[in-house]
Amino acid sequence: MTDGRPDPAPNVPAGPVPSSEEGRRLLDLVKVMARLRGPGGCPWDREQTHQTLAHPLLEETHELIEAIDSGDSDAIRDELGDLLLQVVFHAEMASEEGRWDVDDVARRLTEKLIHRHPHVFADVEVSGAEEVVTNWERLKVEEGSGSRRGGVEEEIPPTLPALARAAKVQRRAAGWGVEWPSSEAAVAALREEVGALSGASDDAEREIGEVLFAAVAAARKLGVDAESALRRTTRGFAERCERFLSLAEERDLDLGSVPEDEVRDLFRGTLDR
Repeated sequence: MTDGRPDPAPNVPAGPVPSSEEGRRLLDLVKVMARLRGPGGCPWDREQTHQTLAHPLLEETHELIEAIDSGDSDAIRDELGDLLLQVVFHAEMASEEGRWDVDDVARRLTEKLIHRHPHVFADVEVSGAEEVVTNWERLKVEEGSGSRRGGVEEEIPPTLPALARAAKVQRRAAGWGVEWPSSEAAVAALREEVGALSGASDDAEREIGEVLFAAVAAARKLGVDAESALRRTTRGFAERCERFLSLAEERDLDLGSVPEDEVRDLFRGTLDR
């Protein structure tokens, strides 16, 4: 199932596979999945389709993100395993129908990695990680549209969270040279958008959208993932809010009748708890 594409093997590094068991357990996983879906296997596994596994795939992805955010190494390992199960599950279903299999998945991924890293596998020079990301987006568009420049939003899933979608659109635009030249310029643009907030209800959505978009651009230039940053801040606020409410209960305070400056002081006090 090579679909006529060139073999990526010549660019694959020689020598043993750099893992504790040289990838043998991955082969075991493929075999176990085939057994579960095969004759005499598991009724539940045999009933699944790409469509029925779509939501579990999303759930597993969010559970992995939660494990990463928590910094729990063992949980990250286990959640990566659950996500890997989704990959071999979908590949096994396609293999049963003669469409493609897990080797085709790995082959296409290997081809993609080699093509999108010309600074490693060819003679392209880059100034740093930011240029690598910009080149990646440009090469990705070229893969889908050939010599034609694709649209800025082409093949970007509309279901992506808004901050992640904004970042991806900005990276795509950067691949064609449309971005702020420095982090200072991006931060200045963010300050300008914040300063332009009028508070008028009829224009609020547009103005807030421009502030958020500018914040994502500033985050990109500063090397920060806006989605991760907001998750971390939201989690921190929730934890502080819990401490704040506990403190108010300890003092038997009716927050609705406490002056605003006292509420602010009380909330600031949760930083020390």
